[in-house]
Amino acid sequence: MIPHAKPYLTTLALALALSACAVGPDYQRPEVASSAAFRQVEGWKAAAPADALLGGEWWKLYGDEELNHLVERLNASNQNLASAEAQYRQAKALVRGARASFFPSLGADVGVTRSGQGSGSIGNDSNASAASSVSKSYNASLGVSWELDLWGRLRRQLEGDSASLEASAADLAAARLSLQAELVQNYLQLRVLDEQKRLLDATVKAYQRSLKLTENQYKAGIVPKSDVTQARTQLKSTEAQAIDLEYQRAQLEHAIAVLIGVPPAEFRLAEVERVPELPEVPVSVPSALLERRPDIAAAERRVMAANASIGVEKAAYFPDLTLSASGGYRSGALDNWISTPNRFWSIGPAFAMTLFDGGIIRSRVEQAEANYDQTVASYRQTVLEGFREVEDYLIQLKVYEREAEVQQEALEAARESLRLIENQYKAGHVDYNSVVSVQTSALANERSLLSLRGNRLLASVQLIAALGGGWDASQLQEEPQMQVSEKR
Repeated sequence: MIPHAKPYLTTLALALALSACAVGPDYQRPEVASSAAFRQVEGWKAAAPADALLGGEWWKLYGDEELNHLVERLNASNQNLASAEAQYRQAKALVRGARASFFPSLGADVGVTRSGQGSGSIGNDSNASAASSVSKSYNASLGVSWELDLWGRLRRQLEGDSASLEASAADLAAARLSLQAELVQNYLQLRVLDEQKRLLDATVKAYQRSLKLTENQYKAGIVPKSDVTQARTQLKSTEAQAIDLEYQRAQLEHAIAVLIGVPPAEFRLAEVERVPELPEVPVSVPSALLERRPDIAAAERRVMAANASIGVEKAAYFPDLTLSASGGYRSGALDNWISTPNRFWSIGPAFAMTLFDGGIIRSRVEQAEANYDQTVASYRQTVLEGFREVEDYLIQLKVYEREAEVQQEALEAARESLRLIENQYKAGHVDYNSVVSVQTSALANERSLLSLRGNRLLASVQLIAALGGGWDASQLQEEPQMQVSEKR
């Protein structure tokens, strides 16, 4: 044992006993305004998540293998996800640094120093003499320093960094959910456009037959030439609408390409004769959003970090205790450098505290408290926005469902009207003007019903995302699964 070390061991024991306390407030989740149930949830399916939701793969609710493949590519190659994953790794490194502060730091030093000092005398005569001496010093030492966390500053710092790490993990999950929702919406829109293109192509063929019939009737002298021009106008107008869809489809295809991390020129999505069906979306109680939405979880973790920062700043009021020890060998000659006569050592605690700072510590504490209040307000606002989004998409889906029912009835009526008017025209009871009007109405109703179908699909994606997708805050306790490929 190092001589005279017993008093310092006593100091260490006392310090360890004191370190059980930590200044600053302990975290409690802020209260938020919440209802027992969503207002628009009446008649909705109760929460009973399917396997796709429980596994986080909510997009599989749409039952489309091509969509599943695209989302997998997004998870692996999207550059915005890569950026969010890098931010997560930064936060993770900060936590490792905070944990390292609890351990002593050990350093070693080995060196040779060459120094010189001049000496001289100044007299009345001009023969002044000067001499100089040069010396060498050999040094080898080992030192250890340990800052004891008496007042919990390091523990509060670790608490805050850990909360920031979880917030970063939740930010990554929120970014992934947002990008997945964007991809799914683009894909569903594209499939609805494909269905509209098939409708217009079928309509063009029907109008071509009508034009041929009208031309034959004109040649037979049954109808005027104006009927032929009207039929041709109807045909060309519908062909133009079909061509316009190509531009809209290309835009969605390009957007999907960027989301999965490939140049648009290298991506093609083949047409399929199927639009995904509208899934059943289970809805839970409002309080579940606090755990199921990653943006809400991230906002709460920032409250936790801000709360811990108050303790970090308050710890500056109290003295810091650092234990240090060093020892080694020092000699002016290389021979017998490492020997008992040349050894040295030192050990001792050091207390340090600020006696007067003009109010700097108090101002930092007040800043930390104000930052905490700000994060609490942001957290509560994020929760309210989450409730609003769910209510919005619930009522949107309800309205679209009722509108689709009425639109289907309008379409059936338009089809029946078209059948009757075509028969009347063939019998010569009405002019072609009447046929064109009813054909236009029937096509408009067909496209309106398709647009409603697309709107309902998009609203379902938005509702799933507003409910948190398949994510849950319990995932923050585990290592997030990073699917973004790292490029060096």
